Amino acid sequence: MKTKDEIQQEALKAVGENKRCGVAVSMGVGKTLIGLRHMAQIYTEDCRFLVVAPKRSIFQSWIDDAEKFKLSYLLDHIEFSTYISLVKKDVDYDCIYLDECHSLLLTHEPWLNSYKGRIVGLTGTPPKFPSSEKGKMVESFCPMVYRYMVDTAVDDRILNDYRIVIHGIELDKNKTLRVEKNGKVWFTSEEATYDYWTGRLENAHSGKEIQIMRIMRMKALMEFPSKEKYAAQLLRSIDEKCIVFANTHKQADKLCSHSYHSSNPKSEDNLMMFKDGNIKKLSSVLQLNEGVNIPDLKQGIILHSYANERKSSQRIGRLLRLNPKETSTVHILYYKDTIDLMWVKKAIEDFDSDKIVWK
Repeated sequence: MKTKDEIQQEALKAVGENKRCGVAVSMGVGKTLIGLRHMAQIYTEDCRFLVVAPKRSIFQSWIDDAEKFKLSYLLDHIEFSTYISLVKKDVDYDCIYLDECHSLLLTHEPWLNSYKGRIVGLTGTPPKFPSSEKGKMVESFCPMVYRYMVDTAVDDRILNDYRIVIHGIELDKNKTLRVEKNGKVWFTSEEATYDYWTGRLENAHSGKEIQIMRIMRMKALMEFPSKEKYAAQLLRSIDEKCIVFANTHKQADKLCSHSYHSSNPKSEDNLMMFKDGNIKKLSSVLQLNEGVNIPDLKQGIILHSYANERKSSQRIGRLLRLNPKETSTVHILYYKDTIDLMWVKKAIEDFDSDKIVWK
């Protein structure tokens, strides 16, 4: 079995003198620390480093790790940027670190082509398809030279073992959904609503119209009450500490008496009580900050998988931080005979099929 330090050393050795490369490592291994340790290896008093991340909240994990691992001297030499703002930066850096490098888009290509320094990409979910936009960008600017993924981390007892239970739910055929438009009110069913938006999508012509119809169908699936009712029943059957990833603030508040989202002023208090074990159930809309560790979190319920499988992978990863000798259970809900099934399959592609149960 390998230790975190050994894995980080392997990753750094693979990066070596490569001018442009990337590493893909499982959550729990410490990809931020790999980036910081690489900085320390090439550090001089005149160095300028740029850390790029999809959202500003990730910057804090770099600052926290630098202070925690006695690398705070690097902070005076680091600038931070989101991917959206990358094109506004100058190109005078010794090395740039692309955190979550799978976030690269074609719009970043001109800036990256003009940048002549070193690039290190860091990700826990490398693009699966080399021919995709993200796949081409990663291959061009930070091709993977090292991989260490979830199931290897479980085998090495860096992460705890897991079981994923997939719950299939039928769309409700009863006309229970209230619709109000142009002063008129009528009732329809989940099934009819899904079929309506699928039909609109199939008949869409322009790229913009297709995108809008996909979003409308996804929103409909996210707001149907059948999953909410199933999740509430499932939650009542669980006695262990459990987190529920809901779709909306309203849904989160209905599912749990304690919720964590931007509209709840008591969110941080609720999270603290959940961490301390004073409450056993917490609903969340947003992905919890990566730096937040929830002791004894043994079960989780994911109501929606999203077209972007990385969101689900991150949520599953939240349940992989127990004592390595323990096993967590992740419940994922989906609607049968809908696009929801494809999203779930994408979300679990990187996990061991022998640990997945379909109900």
